[in-house]
Amino acid sequence: NPTAHHQSGPAHVPPREPACHQWVNWPMSSFEPRPEHHFTFGLWTVGNTGRDPFGHEVRPPLDPADAVHHLADLGAYGVNFHDNDLVPHGSTSAERARIITRFRTALDATGLKVPMATTNLFSLPVFRAGAVTANDPDVRRFAVAKTFDAIGLAAELGAEVYVMWGGREGVEAEAATDVRLALDRYKEAVDLCCEHIRHHGYGMRIALEPKPNEPRGDMFLPTVGHALAFIGELEWPDMVGLNPEFAHETMSGLNFTHAVAQALWHRKLFHIDLNAQRIGRYDQDFRFGSEGIRDAFHLVRLLESSGWDGMRHFDAHAYRTEDRDGVWEFARGCMRTYLILAEKARRFDDDPEIADALAVAGVADLALPTSPGGTGAEAREELRRAAAGLDEAALATRGHGHERLDQLVTELLLGVR
Repeated sequence: NPTAHHQSGPAHVPPREPACHQWVNWPMSSFEPRPEHHFTFGLWTVGNTGRDPFGHEVRPPLDPADAVHHLADLGAYGVNFHDNDLVPHGSTSAERARIITRFRTALDATGLKVPMATTNLFSLPVFRAGAVTANDPDVRRFAVAKTFDAIGLAAELGAEVYVMWGGREGVEAEAATDVRLALDRYKEAVDLCCEHIRHHGYGMRIALEPKPNEPRGDMFLPTVGHALAFIGELEWPDMVGLNPEFAHETMSGLNFTHAVAQALWHRKLFHIDLNAQRIGRYDQDFRFGSEGIRDAFHLVRLLESSGWDGMRHFDAHAYRTEDRDGVWEFARGCMRTYLILAEKARRFDDDPEIADALAVAGVADLALPTSPGGTGAEAREELRRAAAGLDEAALATRGHGHERLDQLVTELLLGVR
C-alpha cells in the first residue's frame, strides 16, 4: 500500500488530514490468518498459565520455542516478549545463551519475527513501591539497568519497538509520593533509554503503554491523553509514541477507538494491544472481539482505512477454563475475528444504503474547513459574513439520520447485510 507509512516523526509523515479509505491490501476471503496480516502474540499471552489472585495455575508453562512453532502453524507473523518471559530472572550467562540460541533457531525455522519487546518491571519484590518512579534511587537504578539489558536483548532479536509499561508506577497511599517529582523521574528514565538506544544505534522506537489502575491503585500516565502530554516534555519526543491497549482505556469507561484515532492524529501510534474488556472490571484481557463487538468493529475499520502498517498485537489470554489446546483455539479466534471485522468494514464502505446514510449524516463534510481562507483577518470576516446569512432555525431543526446509520451498522454486524 503506497499510502501506508511508519509514524516515525514529522519529517517522515504526510500532513495530518484523516487518511480515509487507504485500505491495506490483504486477502480476507477465507478468514484464515497469514503472515502478511501482521498478527503477533506475546509469550506471556499464549503462555499464560491461568493463575489469578484466587487460584493456582491450571496449565503448565509453555516453552518459548514451542510457542514460536505453534504460532507459525496458526499463521501469525511474530512473537513478542518481556525479558524474563524468554530468559528467567537470575539466569547465568551460559543459560541465557542456550535459551536465546534455541529461541532463535525456532524463529529461523518458522520465519517468525520479533517486532516488539518489553521489560518486566512489576513482578519482582524489589519493585513493590515502584520501579523507575520509586522513591529509592537505588531501586530506580536497578530498574533502568534492567531495562538497558532488555533493550539489548530486543535489539539482538530484531525488535523495532520497545514498549514501556509502568506496571508499578503509581500509588495507593497518596501522601507517600510527590507526583510531580515522580513524573520528573519517569521522564529521566525514558530519556536515559532513548539515549541508550541512540548510543548503540539500535534504530528502535519506544512506545509508552497507558493504564488507569491495576496493579497499583492509581497509575501514572493512566490514559492515552496523559501519555501524549508527557511525550511532549521528553528530550527526544520523536523517538517515543504509544502502545494503547483496548482493555486499559475501556476499564475506565473511555472510548478506545477515539484514543487510537488521537494517537494516529498525533502520529504516535507505534504499536497496539488488542483484546476485549467489560467496562469497570479488572483487566480481563479476553479474546479479541469476545466483548464489545461494535467497539471492535469501529476500531478495526479505523486501523484498516487509515492505512496504518503496524503490528496487530493480541495482548490477551485464554479463559482459565481452557487446556493447552484451548489456548491455540483462543489465538486462532483472535486473528479470525479481526479478519472477519476487516471484511465487514469493507462491506460497510461498499454498501449503497450505508453510503446514503453517511451522506445524510454529512460525514464527509467534516473534512471541509470551517474557514477555507485560513485564520487571518480577511478570512475571519468572511466567516462572519457567511454565518450572518445562515438560517439558524433550519439548522436547529434538521435531522441527521444517526438512528438509521447506527441501525445499519447493527444489521451489518448481525450478518443480514
